[in-house]
Amino acid sequence: MIDVHDLHVRFGSNHAVRGVSFRVESGGTFGLVGESGSGKSTVLRTLAGLTEPSAGRMTVDGKTLGKRRDKAFHRMVQMVFQDPYGSLHPRQTVDRILSEPLAVHGIGDADRRIARGLEEVALPQTARFRYPHQLSGGQRQRVAIARALIAEPSVLLLDEPTSALDVSVQAEVLNLLADLRIARRLTCVLVSHNLAVVAQLCEQLAVMQNGEIVDVLTEAELREGRAHHPHAQELIRLSRELEEA
Repeated sequence: MIDVHDLHVRFGSNHAVRGVSFRVESGGTFGLVGESGSGKSTVLRTLAGLTEPSAGRMTVDGKTLGKRRDKAFHRMVQMVFQDPYGSLHPRQTVDRILSEPLAVHGIGDADRRIARGLEEVALPQTARFRYPHQLSGGQRQRVAIARALIAEPSVLLLDEPTSALDVSVQAEVLNLLADLRIARRLTCVLVSHNLAVVAQLCEQLAVMQNGEIVDVLTEAELREGRAHHPHAQELIRLSRELEEA
């Protein structure tokens, strides 16, 4: 479903992404892990069409992605951002937030779809006419997920979807994403600095450092601590120390 080959991204003299390549099969979930500044979010934003590549090739569902993405791409590929408060319009109700993608893509039966969308992310129907500031952080991220899914995409790009949430809420949102991925047969790319999050959602992951992929691990290799690169080994060690603290 997704094929990224030799991707480079430059911001002036900053070579942020250096020759990144990976593939994700249809229905699969792939993780990009690394410290802040490693280039993982830039890869995701470039795939989404929010950042322009300097070189390389990207395809989704066999179609090569150009600098401009058409409406069909934006219906097929949706993104959930890190900060649910920043990604939702503060002066729009949840109803308006969820109505907008339906209007943009010419999808009818909005009333039923919005009600079903709220139900899918375990939000009460009473949330429909509330504003983002009237919701908790976890509820806001559920709205953001509902907005991403309401046009029925095939691909979901997740940029640190739980890092802005309390630890107790993180698990709920991760379980929700895991259930929705299976129910919708979604292909997902997840960016995170948290290895535990990636282990819960992804079958395979790439470890990034200084804009490059330095290691690729399966979920089993991650859980068993069988990393190949020293940086990946260090990330696993630090993650386990944090879990034990």
